Amino acid sequence: MKNETMYFKDEQLKLLDQRKLPGEIEYFSCKNYQDTEFAISDMVVRGAPAIGAAAAYGFYLAALEFADLEKVELKKELKKAAEELIAARPTAVNLSWAVEQLLELALDNLDKSKDEFLTILKNKADNIADSDRKINKKMAENGNTLIKDNAVILTHCNAGALATVEYGTALGVIREAHFSNKNIKVFADETRPRLQGARLTAFELMEEGIDVTLIADSTAATLIRDAKIDYIITGADRIAANGDTANKIGTFMLSELAKNFNVPFYVAAPLSTIDRKLESGSQIEIEARDSQEITHIEGVQIAPDNVKVYNPAFDVTPAENISAIITEKGIVKNPKKKSIAKLFQAY
Repeated sequence: MKNETMYFKDEQLKLLDQRKLPGEIEYFSCKNYQDTEFAISDMVVRGAPAIGAAAAYGFYLAALEFADLEKVELKKELKKAAEELIAARPTAVNLSWAVEQLLELALDNLDKSKDEFLTILKNKADNIADSDRKINKKMAENGNTLIKDNAVILTHCNAGALATVEYGTALGVIREAHFSNKNIKVFADETRPRLQGARLTAFELMEEGIDVTLIADSTAATLIRDAKIDYIITGADRIAANGDTANKIGTFMLSELAKNFNVPFYVAAPLSTIDRKLESGSQIEIEARDSQEITHIEGVQIAPDNVKVYNPAFDVTPAENISAIITEKGIVKNPKKKSIAKLFQAY
């Protein structure tokens, strides 16, 4: 990617405004945690790893804002900021994973001087962002071992550099295969209703010179049936302990098609996306989005007034439909609770 997804400078978090891509390259400035919460909920920044890193910086901005308060009040305000940041998008576990680390660190260091306190939190936010870069590259290298030369890959939504601090998860694997001269081709679902595939994935892959063809979501089944797809690779927003995976709405449908037509279905996600507190996907909270995402396109109404709308942001793919989960610590084929747990033994 020619443009960074995010960077932190002069006590502000700068986020590439993904609502305006691919037409405009513009950065959204977060000067406080409320700005960050808005940027996450309004999808200025999106993708589980990216919103985790953004929220970490958002929490630091809260600490910066309230650092002069007495300890009791500071603790109260930091907990409030953490709750609001986590509530911004409830399905992606990386968000709570990052914020809870910052909150715990803050509460453990309330007796430090103001400068020490803020430095500790800023360093932690930097560490989360820097680690994401390294994790994604390692994940991509691991996933590339599954990809054959001349492969045709279908991907859904956007799980690329724009969904992370850098490189990407599913698109990271695709990038790595491309840079390994495997002569791959990619089909990108447009991904209604927010069109992340059309606006973001196609944009990213074209920037990298990767052969990409954009399709309507409803075209995928025909391509899979006609044996024109070798692999399906997606990212994930939350993975339960048993391997059930929440990802962008429409992913479950693709997994069913893959299973029916014997196409390998891979999920690429860092260990931070695995929520071991949840036994299965039935416990994953699914975010409901605004009805206008369905009834309008680019502000233009396309549906009748007052029509009822059902607009979940995510669905859950059962582990039995997943051929492998690709992580920075290795690949789990035919994921089960025990095999996933083994990934954490050396973590």
